[in-house]
Amino acid sequence: MKRLAVAILLFATSVMAADLPPGRWWRQPAIVQMLALTDDQQSRLETIFRGTANDLIDLKAEAEKSNIALRGELDRAQLDRAAIRRIAVRLNDARARLFERELMMLVDMRSVLNDTQWNRLRSELDRLNRGQQQRPRQR
Repeated sequence: MKRLAVAILLFATSVMAADLPPGRWWRQPAIVQMLALTDDQQSRLETIFRGTANDLIDLKAEAEKSNIALRGELDRAQLDRAAIRRIAVRLNDARARLFERELMMLVDMRSVLNDTQWNRLRSELDRLNRGQQQRPRQR
């Protein structure tokens, strides 16, 4: 039962709010070309990222610390339901704050792109996600 709980916990922590390419995608030549991003747009996206980066680092660390604490409690021989509940609430709150900050960064970045650029980006991400889902899982 513990292993199932940990597996569910690890899966849930891997879900991210912003379904965007990794890293500074607005600087990747293929994406710049595909979306026809202007220098001004790239600069604005960079500013949004820099303004958000420290918050995201702190929020991810907070969620990870709570995750580690929860795993530690679940591994104890004698489970303390009250402690687990407190940590779970703290973890849930941390994830919610992280999700909200990522989402607001996405909203800010979305506002830099025009509708055509956004639709192209979404179409490409959807295509890549479908390709990843169709690949057989390695065991």
